[in-house]
Amino acid sequence: MNPTSKRLKVAVVMPAYNAEKTLERTLNDIPKGACDEVILVDDCSKDGTFELAKRLGLIAIRHEKNLGYGGNQKTCYKTALARGADIVVMLHPDYQYDARLISYMTGLITDDVCDVILGSRIRTRREALQGGMPFYKYLMNRLLTLTENVVFGIAVSETHTGYRAFSRKVLEAVAFEKASNDFVFDQQIIAQIVHRRFRIGEIPVPTRYFSEASSISFRRSVVYGVRTLWTLFRFILNRAHVWPYGILKSP
Repeated sequence: MNPTSKRLKVAVVMPAYNAEKTLERTLNDIPKGACDEVILVDDCSKDGTFELAKRLGLIAIRHEKNLGYGGNQKTCYKTALARGADIVVMLHPDYQYDARLISYMTGLITDDVCDVILGSRIRTRREALQGGMPFYKYLMNRLLTLTENVVFGIAVSETHTGYRAFSRKVLEAVAFEKASNDFVFDQQIIAQIVHRRFRIGEIPVPTRYFSEASSISFRRSVVYGVRTLWTLFRFILNRAHVWPYGILKSP
């Protein structure tokens, strides 16, 4: 990292649901000095996630009712911005993503190389599958990512990662509160980022799928895929000035 770079406040946000078994392990992997604070938003878990987060000294917020994955992220980002974060890293507390890479992700934003960094689990097919990613998820990931690259005009290896870093200016410019409360929130945010012409980069991260890591069912994966394609369809029509897409409007 450039030693002359301005010291920016980094917040790690954790959208959590039933993460009691993996939270501390995830937290312990965050390198010392990689962030200034960790914010956990508990989406009405049925276990002791919230209580553990408080015991570990995290900034912990609990939803009174389950708002969904996208709804959880909205609270994460609003809280981080309100607390003055310059860079916000989303890290799932289920130990599926390697927290040791946070400094690399934020460094690319600090040095003004990128505005958004995605942590890609798809370095090779062999590595992804050996890391436990189900084949149908790998296949769907590849097909959807290829389609999104074509539609959005970007070139990344994975758009379906839950490991992301954003500059403050990105989160202030996109209308994330207008996005879905469900899993397609992630793809709608990418659509907004592309629409606003922010710079997207990526770094490789190990693939980790195991019994305690969060994962959606096959049925919900199919629904997610369909909603992703619908997002792309609306993006195309908006760009062609045929049908305005509300989530692409300014906040």
